[in-house]
Amino acid sequence: MIKIGPAGNSKSFYDQGHSATVEAPEWLFLRGLNAFEYSFGRGVNMSPENAGLICQKAKQFDIVLSVHAPYYTNFCNPDDEKINKSIGYVQKSLETAIWLGAKRVVVHPGSLTKQSRIEAAKNAKKNIALLDEVLSGEFAEYRDGRIEIAIETLGKSAQIGTVDEVLDFVAPFKAMTACIDFGHVNSITNGSLKSKDDFKKVIDKVYGTLGDERAKRLHIHFSKIMYGKMGEIKHLTFEDTEFGPNYEFLAEIINEYKMTPTLICESDGTMAEDAIQFKKWLKL
Repeated sequence: MIKIGPAGNSKSFYDQGHSATVEAPEWLFLRGLNAFEYSFGRGVNMSPENAGLICQKAKQFDIVLSVHAPYYTNFCNPDDEKINKSIGYVQKSLETAIWLGAKRVVVHPGSLTKQSRIEAAKNAKKNIALLDEVLSGEFAEYRDGRIEIAIETLGKSAQIGTVDEVLDFVAPFKAMTACIDFGHVNSITNGSLKSKDDFKKVIDKVYGTLGDERAKRLHIHFSKIMYGKMGEIKHLTFEDTEFGPNYEFLAEIINEYKMTPTLICESDGTMAEDAIQFKKWLKL
């Protein structure tokens, strides 16, 4: 089954008088959505009790949860102490995700930190392998694939996380997958996603590297994003007509390939509304 929903709560959620994420599962269910990504972008500070309440509501309304680890993870860093901190952020995110009953934890690979791109990518690959080793030893849920780590493609030239880099990082590990953020891909390639074939090339690369089973249930972020010379500038909404990409093309490929991905919308304030628009293009 295709899972689709927002990253965080839309402005309309709060405008309608809601104030807590525990209310989100029912709100999403009533709008025909079935996924939600909770962001720990600025730190993991959810109590087990609150996580348990959200978990119960998500199960009641059949909402599949994922979480986003803190944005400041950096597996490119050559400093072992800082790598241990990044691993710690993911460990805490994963622990809380398990309390939530979430299925995936999205993780940023990191930035260059004054290294060459080759050096930074080499460090990231080594340290993501270390992350897999640590998590496999600590979490049975990760070890047996009940919860996965999704390494995300990033949208700025100073960051590691092209499609090729991310696929290279996650391919060896059965409990890891890619989070392909097509807004980021479009931003870092100066608006390359202009046609259905442009999207198809990315999806085919995922299938070719990860195999049919992992590719079919890919984790996807989508939004329109303003970009410049250095890549991503800011997230936009589906109403924008200047910057892309056009997600109808991606929906066509998902339909044709009979994929069952998790699709998470990161539009600026209209995440649920734009997810509903995307859903209309899918054959569900």
